[in-house]
Amino acid sequence: MIDRNLRHPRAHIYQFAILLFASLFVPFSFLQAADLTVELKNGDNVTSVAVIARFDQDGNLRTLPDEKAKIDAPKVDATAEKIGSQQWAFKKLPAGKYDLVILLKDRTRIEGFQFAPVKEFDPFVAADAAPEEDARDFIAGDIEKSQHYENKVEPLYLAGDKKVVRILVQLIRDKPTSYEADSPGAATMRHEIWQYTWNYGGWQKEKRTKVLDRVLLHRDELRKWTWLWDPKLGGIEMTEKPVELKYEIATPLNSSKLKGLLPH
Repeated sequence: MIDRNLRHPRAHIYQFAILLFASLFVPFSFLQAADLTVELKNGDNVTSVAVIARFDQDGNLRTLPDEKAKIDAPKVDATAEKIGSQQWAFKKLPAGKYDLVILLKDRTRIEGFQFAPVKEFDPFVAADAAPEEDARDFIAGDIEKSQHYENKVEPLYLAGDKKVVRILVQLIRDKPTSYEADSPGAATMRHEIWQYTWNYGGWQKEKRTKVLDRVLLHRDELRKWTWLWDPKLGGIEMTEKPVELKYEIATPLNSSKLKGLLPH
């Protein structure tokens, strides 16, 4: 049988055009990949280094938080291999932005984050974008006096400008909950991105939030954990070039300026 396409030279052009058009719909992450090397100073107690690709390029969550995830076993996209006394390596990470998750001995977790959009079509907010002091004071006070299901609601980090302020908020319920019958002593913890918007001469909280994680565990266990957040470990951008990241773990951790959960 004779291939009819061979009779028409333009057929090859058409085939090439079709392949080119199809490639436009291939996710960018499948087209490029590179290695990420992480050097951790004071990292002798590190047991695991991993990354989470939480958001797509528009700030939408790639997957919903896993409600069955454990505080000591988060759902991650890749786990590094230890290649030295304090070095960890990821091989061929697909292109994208990642948040680093570091687990240490003695119930300790250090994690990166980004101030992702809460409303559609909004941009990310840089972690070093410092809102005015008046805005910080109002938002912190508004969160403190508002009613919440959780008995501990703490704004950890704020970033923004005169129009928009985003907040990484830690929400804990370690009093008796509806889970008590099935799970005596159960406590819940979530981390979310909230947003306050300047409207009509005042700051108003957006009803919509972005949930980063949710864990359920016994309250006695929760109170033994250290779970700190650092924006320096968030938004690590990978393209086709290898990336080297150096990070110093404070010793002791409770003396650092990092915010989050401390044993209590």
